[in-house]
Amino acid sequence: MRPLLLTPTGLLAYGRRLPCTLGRTGLTHDKREGDGATPVGDWTITGMLYRPDRMNPHAMPGWASPIGPRDLWCDAPDHPDYNQPVRAPFPASHERLRRADPLYDLVLTTDWNWPDATPGRGSAIFLHRWRRPGYPTAGCLAFAPEDLHWLALRVQPGTPIRVRG
Repeated sequence: MRPLLLTPTGLLAYGRRLPCTLGRTGLTHDKREGDGATPVGDWTITGMLYRPDRMNPHAMPGWASPIGPRDLWCDAPDHPDYNQPVRAPFPASHERLRRADPLYDLVLTTDWNWPDATPGRGSAIFLHRWRRPGYPTAGCLAFAPEDLHWLALRVQPGTPIRVRG
């Protein structure tokens, strides 16, 4: 399987260059929870999540999972569910997957520090929609909605991603 390759000009994927934004502090070889950096390394796509109330479920690949109202992602390094999907109510620090804004209408999950998370090494490096071109993320890769959807229709679980610094 041919890897997706992050370059200074975007993500090279299936013969196209997709502009994307990175974490607000750039690339890092030493990722830490909350540092705002995108980790350098080799990752793989592990899953696809989408908002069925905002995206046509019939337009999603069969392996995509809907995001429900109670779906969260634990980002508390001291919790046993660190860097794992969890459900509300959940007492520890977490990120809501069903957001009011459209950033997580479509999400590709990766194996960064997953499934056996090392506390403090960073959680939830996703590929998701950007706020606007050039606006940084908290460490994820973010794309124009049409590019993200184009990519989502072509990847599958296990698709490699290569991030070099």
